[in-house]
Amino acid sequence: MLLPRLYAIVDAACFRDDDALFAHARELAGAGVTMLQYRNKAASSRQMLAHARELRRIFPRPAKLIFNDRADLCLAADFDGVHVGQDDLSPEGARAVIGPDRWLGLSTHNPEQVRAADQADATYIAIGPVFATASKANPDPVVGVEGLRAARALTRKPLVAIGGITRANCRQVMEAGADSVAVISDLLSAPRRAAEEFMRLVNDDS
Repeated sequence: MLLPRLYAIVDAACFRDDDALFAHARELAGAGVTMLQYRNKAASSRQMLAHARELRRIFPRPAKLIFNDRADLCLAADFDGVHVGQDDLSPEGARAVIGPDRWLGLSTHNPEQVRAADQADATYIAIGPVFATASKANPDPVVGVEGLRAARALTRKPLVAIGGITRANCRQVMEAGADSVAVISDLLSAPRRAAEEFMRLVNDDS
């Protein structure tokens, strides 16, 4: 299974209102982004579902849409998968909800968690934060590029690097073994141009 090399994350906390969130999403879709995660830690289930259904309209298949945390809303919104963290629903629990065909992503932050994720029924494994990040209030310790290389040696599953990834460092991350880079902050300003630049950089195999 091949992941798109750019994995955009839309975090509702980054936007002043729904219109701004959807405008951002449309810019990413216009740039050709084909994998996007919707993250919302504050809204009601009803609001999250409304957001998700609009994102599904903006990103029709074959684009892959991933719901952060909420396996139930992944199904209700007709998303393609769910992403869970170490403190969320277990991989087994998430898989039981979403069934065998949807994608399941799992966040990891150290070698022990990568080993466990490798044995779990996860479609892909995220490792991070690779660099310092402002996208979480209480981030896990930075793993660095060496931590990413160590994770690569522990699994053959697709590996997503996350945390502080920018256009300035994404090539370094890919060369260290990531299959895909997950990005929030460096897509916020001029999102269409930023996404296009990211895709040129991460798809450059020269």
